[in-house]
Amino acid sequence: MGRKSLSFGYFILYGIVEQEIQRVFGHHLRLRVSGICIEQESILLVKHRSIGKKGILWAPPGGGLHYGETVSEALHREFLEETGLSVEMGMPLLINEYIESPLHALELFFSVQCKGGEVRKGNDPEMGSGQQIIQEVRFVSFEEIRNSDPDIFHSLFKKYNQKEAFSSFLGFQQNIVLRG
Repeated sequence: MGRKSLSFGYFILYGIVEQEIQRVFGHHLRLRVSGICIEQESILLVKHRSIGKKGILWAPPGGGLHYGETVSEALHREFLEETGLSVEMGMPLLINEYIESPLHALELFFSVQCKGGEVRKGNDPEMGSGQQIIQEVRFVSFEEIRNSDPDIFHSLFKKYNQKEAFSSFLGFQQNIVLRG
């Protein structure tokens, strides 16, 4: 469903949330850490609204590092906030640079193992209570990722859309959409 087919009320809400996303995350470089949590043939993903070409984006759990926080501490905090899970950080898997104005991020992806908790829809503390962007958290099969619109998934899945791809360090990739 594209943005044009949604109701007028959604456009107002979408505009407010989009403005808040730009205010909080835009026009500066963010260093993000994300975790790749795989169970059987599925990967844990968070569905965000008001992000991406289609107004939604499924991405691995993660977020920005705080000053003085280690990568491991940030990854643990982000998983608890977004998914309710406690995790242990494993090996580095991918470094991804993402630029789509007004957003610019350097993303560090690590393998993670769940150590406790129950999968639940969490929140994004940087966003206000009426502007939360997390809509859903669940394990998504790699088959579903391969058979769905690629524009609703993080760009890493265009190249890495099978469980086996996440077994070793993948390197560095760039996803530069718009510069401005």
